[in-house]
Amino acid sequence: MAKEEKKETPKTCLNIDGEKYKTLLTSKYTDRKKWEEPNPKQFYSQIPGTVLKIYVKEGQKVKEGELMMVLEAMKMKNKIRFSADGVVKKVHVDEGQKIPKDFLMIEME
Repeated sequence: MAKEEKKETPKTCLNIDGEKYKTLLTSKYTDRKKWEEPNPKQFYSQIPGTVLKIYVKEGQKVKEGELMMVLEAMKMKNKIRFSADGVVKKVHVDEGQKIPKDFLMIEME
């Protein structure tokens, strides 16, 4: 059997309150998904569920607080509302569709 090569563990130096500490970074840390600032014009599902009813269509002008859709999740009917005024650019879901968490549901212009 061939001997497995060890993956080089990255080293770094942390500065905490003026004190320097040498540390090793795990692969879980170095391979993590980088944080991105959310786009306020895109609406993603916060939990998995089933789209029961969609109240908007593409090109429709909407106001903050207006009902976007009803998403059934964990036996609860969640009313999803718009957080800002705008125009619906694209609806990425259909009524009756089951969607996972972090699924793009609606885009605004």
